Amino acid sequence: MLIAHFIAAAIAPLLVRQWGRNAFFALAVVPGASTVWALFQTPAVLRGGELSASVEWAPEFSLRLGLYMDTLGLVMTLIAAGVGTLILVYCARYFNDSEPGLGRFAGVFVAFAGAMLGLVLADDLIQLFVYWELTTVFSYLLIGHNTELKESRRSAMTALTVTTFGGLAMLVGMIILGETAGTYVISELVAAPPSGTLVEVALALVMVGAMSKSALFPFSLWLPAAMRAPTPVSGYLHAAAMVKAGVYLVARLTPAFPDSAVWTWSALFFGVLTMLLGGWKALRQYDLKLVLAYGTISQLGFLIVLLGAGTRAAALAGVSMLIAHSLFKAPLFLVVGIIDHSTGTRDLRELSGLRTSMPGTFWISVLALASMAGLPPTLGFAAKELAFGAFTEGGPFDTAVLVGIVTGSVLTVAYSLRFLWGAFAVKEDVPDTPVHAPGALFLAPAAAMAALGLLGGPLSLLLDSLLARYADTVPLAPGAYTTHLALWHGFELPLLLSAVCVALGLVLFYFRHQVVWIGTRTSFVDPDRVYRRMLAALENLALQVTGRTQRGSLPVYLGTVLVSLVVAAGWWMVSGRIWEGPHPEVRLWDTPVQVIPAVIVAGTALLALFVRRRLFAVILVGTGGYGIAALFYLMGAPDIALTQFLVETVSLVVFVLVLRRLPSLFSAPALRGRRVWNMAIGAATGILVATMTWFALAARQAPSVSEGYPAAAEEAGGYNIISVLLVDVRAWDTMGEISVLAAAAAGVASLMFVRRRAQPRKAPGGVMAVSVTKSPEPAGDRSSIDLGELRMAPDSMHIKPRWNNAWLPGADALPTERRSVIFEVVSRFLFPVIMVISVYLLLTGHTAVGGGFAGGIVAGLAFIVRYLAGGRFELYATAWVQPGALIGAGLALATGTALGGAIFGTDVLAGGDAYIDLWILGEAHVTVSMIFDIGVYLLVIGLILDILRSLGARIDEQIERDAAHAEEDARADALARAEEVTS
Repeated sequence: MLIAHFIAAAIAPLLVRQWGRNAFFALAVVPGASTVWALFQTPAVLRGGELSASVEWAPEFSLRLGLYMDTLGLVMTLIAAGVGTLILVYCARYFNDSEPGLGRFAGVFVAFAGAMLGLVLADDLIQLFVYWELTTVFSYLLIGHNTELKESRRSAMTALTVTTFGGLAMLVGMIILGETAGTYVISELVAAPPSGTLVEVALALVMVGAMSKSALFPFSLWLPAAMRAPTPVSGYLHAAAMVKAGVYLVARLTPAFPDSAVWTWSALFFGVLTMLLGGWKALRQYDLKLVLAYGTISQLGFLIVLLGAGTRAAALAGVSMLIAHSLFKAPLFLVVGIIDHSTGTRDLRELSGLRTSMPGTFWISVLALASMAGLPPTLGFAAKELAFGAFTEGGPFDTAVLVGIVTGSVLTVAYSLRFLWGAFAVKEDVPDTPVHAPGALFLAPAAAMAALGLLGGPLSLLLDSLLARYADTVPLAPGAYTTHLALWHGFELPLLLSAVCVALGLVLFYFRHQVVWIGTRTSFVDPDRVYRRMLAALENLALQVTGRTQRGSLPVYLGTVLVSLVVAAGWWMVSGRIWEGPHPEVRLWDTPVQVIPAVIVAGTALLALFVRRRLFAVILVGTGGYGIAALFYLMGAPDIALTQFLVETVSLVVFVLVLRRLPSLFSAPALRGRRVWNMAIGAATGILVATMTWFALAARQAPSVSEGYPAAAEEAGGYNIISVLLVDVRAWDTMGEISVLAAAAAGVASLMFVRRRAQPRKAPGGVMAVSVTKSPEPAGDRSSIDLGELRMAPDSMHIKPRWNNAWLPGADALPTERRSVIFEVVSRFLFPVIMVISVYLLLTGHTAVGGGFAGGIVAGLAFIVRYLAGGRFELYATAWVQPGALIGAGLALATGTALGGAIFGTDVLAGGDAYIDLWILGEAHVTVSMIFDIGVYLLVIGLILDILRSLGARIDEQIERDAAHAEEDARADALARAEEVTS
């Protein structure tokens, strides 16, 4: 079911593009099939059966992918899938084919339904949290569907912020629960719940998450703001998803912790308070959707009271009200959408006479509102009777809760009547509202749910046999008796309280104008305004802190980090007196030759403090890097030494390319005191790190993992341990690293605003020519460059390479003073040689020195030489493939190899090797990791080309443009002076 939902979400945009709004009918099949499947499981659940399935995810962390369905899971599945099905059918007539972003909306809605199903069926706390956050993200996208409206975006962000805050608190609580109980499996945790102070803290955090999701006070502000969403979203959000997630979580954990004071008191106090505040607020609204929104807040508080009370009677009433709420709140929202579509307004002050002009909509509303107000013979009446009875036999605290929910129910009756009167009554001084009559299919989903709410009352005894399965998991209250869901319990106190609610609700509705006046005068606190002010204060605090700490000085930042490291780590090293324990023997060097590069590294680091020219500083830093590479080589690590040499070379070139646009001297010479301070920090940090490394070796209690590397290399079919580590043993790390490289390439390109170049094409017969495709010339840039027979604007050309008689065709575009025939000839001869060497390093990396990373850098150096000799046009002519294509191909090849291991092997990134007889050429050893390495090779080449185009060619264009502008300005000044002299 879950996979089907997400597949349907992926193809939804295509279906909408092909079929328009009728695609919602096809999408409704998926949750509809889930509803039918769940109904077929009902007999098994009635017999006490439970459905479960699990797959090990990360056993070492006690994580698994588990699904579990009992009575509560079945009820929530039917609600999430069944209501979702009907609302998708409703969408087919609510939207027009011209609705912007309709395909995206359809996909997100179906994915939202799938995430909600995953949440209610998850049998693992971490898995539940993943689905929990998915519902948050999808609701954010649905609430902000109308992206062009500022209020829509703001409402979506409010919902995301509030629910994410609660979700993070809940995650901490879940981790504490899982670690305390020794399991993250929800069914096991409920069966054997842990106890203790730490568990109480965890339950408080989980309750915060449930309250934020279900919009309980003080987190209620996001739900009315979410009314900016399209009406189908509001209906599903309030009736079956998102807000029901918090209610479900409370219902799921209450059987495990019915005696927890934190859990029970939090649910009762905040639930009653939210029920009263939401109901009172609903009486003051003029937008029909806001009347229902605040009514939902009130009802959610009611549900949390019942499902968190920790008694069997309250639990049975809670799960009954859970079903009733879905069956009356969803059709009411759909009715609002129908009224809005038919009249063009939702303001109850502007609506009049709809009772006669929209009779079908009126009677659907009457049925749904009767269930919401708790009138017989609806399911809402039967559930509310049970709810009142659950608190009639307790002590003073139960009596206080009973008074609270009765008062809340009075408010429910009042705002139900306000909705019915506001939407359908004939109002004085308000003309009858013109109506475009809705079609039968538009009304059908709301009518079906309202009818089910009506039938639920007479059929409540049948429901009781199912819902009692969940209620029996919660203990009876002291002195209480077993209750049952039924339409008639006799003349008892709950019936009297129901009558009182109806009577007082009528009175409250009769004095509705006074209620609105009193509510307006006593409304001193606007939660939304408080939230905005809190955000503004937080932003102001962030600006103040940032202004004081982020001074724009990299040396200050780095010095702060290093001093903190020295103080924090050095204090424990000194106070712990770790030097008194065992420590390895100090060995200064393996051979005296190692002293030479060490002295070079130290010397260049010190000299870099005193030079004033940026270029000299870069050369000194590069020399230090080469010294470290020499140390690697002398210590028996040729692979690392080769990589270090290559990386330092590329880094030097990149630095030099960037330095062309920077002043030659540092902005200000460092003061002598600053230099001394820098040297002191550097020396202290170096001594600290060296000491930590030394004592870390002394603390080793087990053999080094490096002892198993030779065996791992042999198992992977390789002889180069370093290469095997990178592409076999630690292939996941390499996947992450090349992903970072791809992101870095995108960042460099975006910073420099690189323009895409047209791809070259070969002329017939293998002859290639430098051809040019002109883009519109930038304003003010009329300079041009001769290249063969064509003239081009330097900032608007797309080069396509062509073989001709020149050594480097692109070099013809360079000024004469910048050309070197010897360099051009040498680079032309060296280029194929270097490329062959790079391929050799790629192919031999598994058995000898090399690898895809080293080979890619060598190939990149070949393009660097070509660029330095022939300029940017030569770079375009030589590297005609787009860097993004190489990066994407490399990443796709590496990822495809990883997934291929799972498809054709035993696991993701599973390897393999084989020997292939190539006849005369001999026998070749081929490994799966070589394919992975080719992906790395392509990605590295693409990265270097991207840097060359961004920091090389792009800066060349800027320099040429600046020179052209300067020349134009000079000519203009000369012309102006000449005219002045003439005049």
